[in-house]
Amino acid sequence: MAEQAGSNVSELANKLWGFCNILRHDGVDYGDYIEQLTYLLFIKMADERSLELPPRCTWAHLLQQDEQDLINVYNACLRSLVDSPGVLGEVFSGASNKVSNPSSLMKLLHLIDQVNWSKLGVDVQAAVFEGLLERAAAEGKKGAGQYFTPRPLIESVVRCVKPGLNGLDDYQVCDPATGTGGFLVAAVEWAKAHASKHEVDAAPLAFHGTELVQRPRRLALMNLFLHGVQAHIQLRDAIYSPLPAERFDVVLTNPPFGTKGAAERPARDDFPIATNNKQINFLQHIVSILKDGGRAAVVVPDNVLFGAQAQTLFKSLTTTCNLHTILRCPDGTFSPYTEGTRTNVLFFTKGPSTRSTWIYDARAGVPKINKRSRKLLDDTFHSFERCFGSDPDGNNRGAHVHKRWREFAIDEIIDAEYQFASFRWLDLARELTTDDPLAQIGAALDNVDRAAKHLRSLERLLRTEERNDQR
Repeated sequence: MAEQAGSNVSELANKLWGFCNILRHDGVDYGDYIEQLTYLLFIKMADERSLELPPRCTWAHLLQQDEQDLINVYNACLRSLVDSPGVLGEVFSGASNKVSNPSSLMKLLHLIDQVNWSKLGVDVQAAVFEGLLERAAAEGKKGAGQYFTPRPLIESVVRCVKPGLNGLDDYQVCDPATGTGGFLVAAVEWAKAHASKHEVDAAPLAFHGTELVQRPRRLALMNLFLHGVQAHIQLRDAIYSPLPAERFDVVLTNPPFGTKGAAERPARDDFPIATNNKQINFLQHIVSILKDGGRAAVVVPDNVLFGAQAQTLFKSLTTTCNLHTILRCPDGTFSPYTEGTRTNVLFFTKGPSTRSTWIYDARAGVPKINKRSRKLLDDTFHSFERCFGSDPDGNNRGAHVHKRWREFAIDEIIDAEYQFASFRWLDLARELTTDDPLAQIGAALDNVDRAAKHLRSLERLLRTEERNDQR
């Protein structure tokens, strides 16, 4: 049965994606195409599920139109849906038709009409939709990483954090940089797989998000709708908006990469560090919106882990939270979306201060991830997960021994001036088993960084001795 479902997913995704190439000749790009599919799939599934739509917005009404009238009828349909209350208005907020060729729109309608989406099952529907999102992100490449986090990384993070009910009456999960909803979808899947029906009925999970850009927000709403969830995803700037009233049990997120934000610093009293660096501000925001005892997993690039502001940031973070784990992702984890960006995942719990941080180095001496010879697979992070252990709050970190897994006490972290990127312990000459020149260059740079750290320590020691001699 699973094999047949997988075949259905692949066949349908290929068919839908193949039609995108036709629409590109009409000036419809990949992102527009997925968005137009979102509108039509929703209308089709509403018809299949007997959901009430505004007059003249039904699937049957669209199908019975003559080709020459179709564009005008479809445009009027979208205008009605934009003004609809509830999830309809959320999904269609700001919607507009980008398919100007009536023949192309008619072909797209008939292509979707060939499939009874509701009978495919939730998992198949969602897998097809997410497959299309991934293809669109890969084709667009530039900037897509901020909207689309690789599925194997998301699922590994969710398995570690365990966004379950835990007997709570009101369990809130949030992604303040929602993108197309990958983290929230994985949290939904995990909760459904591990919570009993009694738990779900007694304490339903609420899924929240914030997204700055309309298109990914719409795609996230559709993605979660396909999983049977009506999420609360606000269209606003998480950093420059006032602190929301809600507090969350779990935050899972991949904030936009890059260090610069808007020209002005956010007017937020809850931010102890005044900066326009959006990476630092997102981390401060996450700490603010977590409940006491709440858990977070945040994807950050390497530049967050070193530099002058890292000292201020992590001094604050390790005081207010238990930063128990850092995962150094392999080079190329976000390939091809943000080529060359080195990434990490920070795992922390709000409340207790940090006594030690465990780092798993999945990068040093490892060939770069790529889409051909070395893909990111479902089991890429399994070794890390074994080291992480079964406790999502970081209380059994030492149960599994591995050469890539090392603990650093808070005294060591303070001595290193909170520069987590400076902690290196693997013998790269032994670890490196590839002829990939980029991987070799990366290993050489790691050695240079380690040597520079030792030289800086020696310089400080010599300067201290020099000052003592002058006294």
